[in-house]
Amino acid sequence: MAPLALGISAWGLMTGVAMVQSGMSVFEAVAMTLLVYAGSSQLAAIPLLMAGAPGWVILATGFCVNLRFVVFSLHLRPYLMHLPRWRRLVNGYMTADLSYVMFTRRYPEPAQDTAGRDEQEAYLAGGYFLTWAAWMGLSLIGVALANFIPLAWGLGFAGVLSLVAILCSMATSKLRMVAVGIAGATAVAAYNLPLKLNIVAGIGVAVLLCFWFEKQLGLDPNAGDEA
Repeated sequence: MAPLALGISAWGLMTGVAMVQSGMSVFEAVAMTLLVYAGSSQLAAIPLLMAGAPGWVILATGFCVNLRFVVFSLHLRPYLMHLPRWRRLVNGYMTADLSYVMFTRRYPEPAQDTAGRDEQEAYLAGGYFLTWAAWMGLSLIGVALANFIPLAWGLGFAGVLSLVAILCSMATSKLRMVAVGIAGATAVAAYNLPLKLNIVAGIGVAVLLCFWFEKQLGLDPNAGDEA
C-alpha cells in the first residue's frame, strides 16, 4: 500500500486545505476529517456548504457518492461476519477504496478456517491502517497549513489519479464499463444543474440503467473478472 499511500497523502493534504479555505473553521475541518473519512464526498460537500445548499441536498450527494461502499460491504460480509459487531464496525469504518481493491485481489474467496480468517483480517487491517494514517496525517497537516498552501498548486490532481487507478482496476466487466460510460456521459450532460447535482444524476442514471441491463439482457456484472 505504500506507493498508493503517496497519492492518497497528496489528496488528503489538498482536502484539508480546501476545507479551511472554503470558510470552514479549524474545528469543523478536523471533525469532518475524523468523522466522515471519505475524500470524494468531502470534496463534493464543500462547494454545497459554501453555496448554502439545503441539508438534504448535501446528505443526498454524500450518500450517492459513497454508494460504492454499500457494494464493498456486501462483498466483504462473508469475510467478516464471524467477527464481533464492534470489529465489523471498525473494519467498515477503516476500509477504503484501495485497501478493498488490494484485499479482494489477494483473497478472491473468504477463508473457511480460523487461521485463514485471521490472515485475511490481518492483511485487510494492515492495508487500511496505512491508508487511514496517510489520509488523516496529511489532511490534518493541510488544515493546519491551509493559509500557506495555495490550491493553485494542483495537489488535487494526485487524488484524481488515485480515483482513475481505482476506476481502471474495477472496470473489469462489460457491464461495469457500461456503467462508467453512462455515469460519465450523464454527469457531463447535466453539468449545468445547480449544487453539483450532475454527480447525483450520473450515479442514479447509471445504477438504474445497469440494473435494467442486468435483468433484461442477462449481463453478468462480474463477467470478465480474473477471480
